[in-house]
Amino acid sequence: MYLSNKDILREIKKGGIKISPFSEKYLGSASYDLALSNKFYIPKRIRGEVDVLKNIDPKDYMKEVIASRITLKPGDFCLAKTLEKITLSNAIIGILGGRSRFARLGMTIHVTSAVIQPGSDNHQILEIVNLSPFTLRLHAKERISQVYFERLETPTDKPYKKYGIIAIDQ
Repeated sequence: MYLSNKDILREIKKGGIKISPFSEKYLGSASYDLALSNKFYIPKRIRGEVDVLKNIDPKDYMKEVIASRITLKPGDFCLAKTLEKITLSNAIIGILGGRSRFARLGMTIHVTSAVIQPGSDNHQILEIVNLSPFTLRLHAKERISQVYFERLETPTDKPYKKYGIIAIDQ
């Protein structure tokens, strides 16, 4: 069952959820709005193909860009780090989602790996694609994503901070 704003605040007070920086004004009825940091990752221009079955380091095909804004042309893709760091107890899972105002522009905010594993303690990396026929500009500090929380029936004994692998700079 998803947590309401009251449940999220209760978990924050208990320490089951930590969001840093946190402001109650970004807390919705059952989610928290996340902002972009100024750290983006843009695909490098690579000739040839990338074999996805090989253990590839994202730094081999993504270039880090520190900027207050970036533009995405139609079909462009980038990764973007959230401003907020999210820490979850072993009994809470988070689910990332986009916000409808950006979806209506043709922007997907989080393409696949939407799960914030229980026991996580990191910034999130959003997978953003411009599906629109026009160029879109992204700005640091824009509240572009949201996170939903759910309580696990049984806390995990494999917390992400101990067993997970972070693929890109945190």
